[in-house]
Amino acid sequence: MGEYNCIVVLGPTAVGKTYIGVQLAGHFGGEVISADSRQTYKGLDLGSGKDLKDYVYEGKPLPYHMIDITDLGEEYNVFHYQQDFYRVFDSLRERGVLPVIVGGTGMYLDAIVRNYELVDVPEDKELREKLASKSLEELGAMYLDLKPDLHTKADLLERDRVIRGIEIVLGHREPKKSELLKGMYPRPEIKPLIMGTTFDRVKLRENIKKRLEERLEEGMLEEVQSLHDSGYSWERLEKLGLEYRWCSLFLQGKIESKEVMFEKLFIAIGQFAKRQETWFRFMEKNGVKINWLPAVQDKQVRLQSALALAGKYF
Repeated sequence: MGEYNCIVVLGPTAVGKTYIGVQLAGHFGGEVISADSRQTYKGLDLGSGKDLKDYVYEGKPLPYHMIDITDLGEEYNVFHYQQDFYRVFDSLRERGVLPVIVGGTGMYLDAIVRNYELVDVPEDKELREKLASKSLEELGAMYLDLKPDLHTKADLLERDRVIRGIEIVLGHREPKKSELLKGMYPRPEIKPLIMGTTFDRVKLRENIKKRLEERLEEGMLEEVQSLHDSGYSWERLEKLGLEYRWCSLFLQGKIESKEVMFEKLFIAIGQFAKRQETWFRFMEKNGVKINWLPAVQDKQVRLQSALALAGKYF
């Protein structure tokens, strides 16, 4: 086995990761594994940016994985992703196919690259009953005491997320953990060549705005309405965040106009992109080597840089 056994293409939203990943996979005899938390769900197409039409190399469809693998009624988390990823990764390696991981969900990428030791912690009814009487502030203080290195303070804003966080931290402790580890898929050796792609803040905001306009024209509001009509509650759709949250609020009449919705959503996506880049810097601080491609708009320049780098090892 060489120095690397897979490629990772990461970056914030709206920077053309899929194009670079597909071209790399096609050139080096690989297949794409998505690392996007919302693309795992069936039905979340325009809002999650699946862009399935882009999975084409030299006129032929290029296989992809970890997209459309679960129903919206199911809660799919980083543990489930890691376990499914390991299975796909091993199957590609057994076929002599290069895995090319493409995405922007920092926690999913980090869980793979830095080998998070995760277990599937079931709901603890007894614990939840004990926590039911506590305020959000009390729960937040308890969570921070248990997990002082919490990655994002956003986890402290929703009661359900805080309780689940406490549940998971306690569930990871011995002796429960050893029982939960039984039956888990064995962790393969993952040695990634990691490439990052992004733009300066002004250009990134321009790209976000252009892509948002395109997705609304393509029917993103209609997609969200269709999901609700098929039985998914507004609350469930709002929890998906960003496009699904703001479109749901507009469709419920909680936002006065499409223009106001657009502006609020545009700002929210920009803030999300900033959080993504913060996560990638966090990964670098923890020893993850990210080779950043030239921050230029010309995708061919970035692709040639990526091909040259990968060509040294594959």
